[in-house]
Amino acid sequence: MLGGAPLGRPGDVGPRLREAMATADVLACEDTRRLHRLAQDLEVTFTGRVVTFHETVEVSRLPGLVAAMEAGQTVLLVTDAGMPSVSDPGYTLVRAAVEAGIEVTSVPGPSAVTTALAVSGLPCDRFCFEGFLPRRGRRTWFAALAAEPRTMVFFESPHRLADALADAAAELGEDRPAVVCRELTKTHEEVVRGTLGSLATWAAEGVRGEITLVVAGAPAGPVEMTAADLAAEVAREEAAGETRKDAIRAVATRTGLPKRTVFDAVVAAKPG
Repeated sequence: MLGGAPLGRPGDVGPRLREAMATADVLACEDTRRLHRLAQDLEVTFTGRVVTFHETVEVSRLPGLVAAMEAGQTVLLVTDAGMPSVSDPGYTLVRAAVEAGIEVTSVPGPSAVTTALAVSGLPCDRFCFEGFLPRRGRRTWFAALAAEPRTMVFFESPHRLADALADAAAELGEDRPAVVCRELTKTHEEVVRGTLGSLATWAAEGVRGEITLVVAGAPAGPVEMTAADLAAEVAREEAAGETRKDAIRAVATRTGLPKRTVFDAVVAAKPG
C-alpha cells in the first residue's frame, strides 16, 4: 500500500492514512525520524515493524518486503513528503509486487507536482512532469523541451535554482512565463510568478526550501522574429560557448523556425 504523506502541514492528510499507519504490519519509510514525527503530528500509534526504504537500500529491501506481502502482511510505504514513486522511492517496490501477483493499493495524498501546477496560474489541461533537473547538461535537456507545448513541472534544489533558471531562459526564451513554488503548504510558502529571465535574476540572490518549478509550454506556431533578431540569438548562443551548428539548432528549436531560415539569417548578417 502506498501512502501519500503531507508536504508540510499534517492536517492536509485524511483519516485513511492515520488508519493505514496504525494497522500496517510493516511500515517502509525514507527516514525513520520523519516517520515518527509524522506519527506524532497525526496522533497515531503504530505497532508494525519499521524498515528504511530509500535509494541506498531500495534494491536490497525488495525481497524481504515482497516476502512479507506474500505472507499476507500489509506493507505501507510512506516517503518523506508527497506520493511515493513520484521522484521518490516506490516504483521498484510496486513493480516487484505486481510481478509477484500482489494487489497494490493507494491512500492518495498530496503531491507537489499537482499542487504547484494548480496554483501556478499556467494552463493545467495538459502538462508533463520532468522530475529533478540533471546536474549536468541542463541546457541540452531544456533545448529538447523547447517545442514542448504542454506546461512543464520540474523539481530542483534551491542552491542550483538560479543556474537552472538561467539555462532555461537561454534555451526556452527569457520571456517564457514560469512560476517558482517554494515550501508548498508550509509556514513560509512562497509562489513567485514571472518570466524565466526575471526569475533567474530573483533566484540569484539565494533561495531556500523545497522547490517546484512550473514553466509554460511553447507558444503555438513559429515565433515571429526578424533576420537580425535571429542572427543576434545565434551570436548569443555562440558567446555562451555553443558551436555555430548547435547555436543555429538551439535557436531553430526555440523559435519553431526551420534551421535553414536561421542559417540564412546568420549569413545575411555577416558584414560585406
